[in-house]
Amino acid sequence: MKFIEKLLKSARNNRSLLCIGLDPDPSLMPDVDILQFNLEIIDATSDLVCAYKPNLAFYEALGVEGLVAMERTIAHIPEHIPVIGDAKRGDIASSSKAYAKALFEIFGFDAVTVNPYLGHDSLAPFIDYADKGVLVLCRTSNPGASDFQDSVCIEPGGDGSTRPLFELVALKALEWNTNDNIGLVVGATYPEQLRKIRELCPAMPLLIPGVGTQGGDLEEVVKYGVDVRGESVIINCSRQILYASEERDFALAARREALRIRDHINRYLSTAR
Repeated sequence: MKFIEKLLKSARNNRSLLCIGLDPDPSLMPDVDILQFNLEIIDATSDLVCAYKPNLAFYEALGVEGLVAMERTIAHIPEHIPVIGDAKRGDIASSSKAYAKALFEIFGFDAVTVNPYLGHDSLAPFIDYADKGVLVLCRTSNPGASDFQDSVCIEPGGDGSTRPLFELVALKALEWNTNDNIGLVVGATYPEQLRKIRELCPAMPLLIPGVGTQGGDLEEVVKYGVDVRGESVIINCSRQILYASEERDFALAARREALRIRDHINRYLSTAR
């Protein structure tokens, strides 16, 4: 099953556009190991999400034990729920080929985030996995995103027209989407840019981080992010859900917070359509 098909099926079954980022930070967690923490979060929330998104940095920082925990975490996620590897990879073609194999074949992610800065040949090895999702960084949620992503660039073609760089990334992603497996990463903290990207890419799936702790407005994300069917968005929330409690009831607290956010999304969706 192609990634987008799996995503839509999961979202419809759980009536959810919510993705939980599985980013275990020992400094914020109760006194449990990261694998137990992840498994309890998954068991408590798997009926409330459209996807899970482990960020590889949190596992790599713990060395081999962290990667083993990530592998076992992925194996525990129900088969019908897509798993996005937040890796932000992007390198010359031979390195990207190895990255793609590791992420898709070894760890078994359904989709991964990638960095387009090196151009098409750096992403082609990922795109060639036609059943997997390739989520291209476009307009990210961090404060420094404007350093490059808002830079005004001359469009290819010679007529002298200009666009901000993030719009050119979106248009290139459309051009490269021959396998219908590309999506974009667009931060919740920049709603006007989100609106513009959805106009340029009306059917493309959008992974939207930045809701919650980073300050993104959930109502605006729903209003500007969904496609004409009210779908094709993956609204990611990590810390606000994972660390809803610092006590042993962390999984129950995470469920309550995930349910609250899922229901708010659906309420906003009902008025946006």
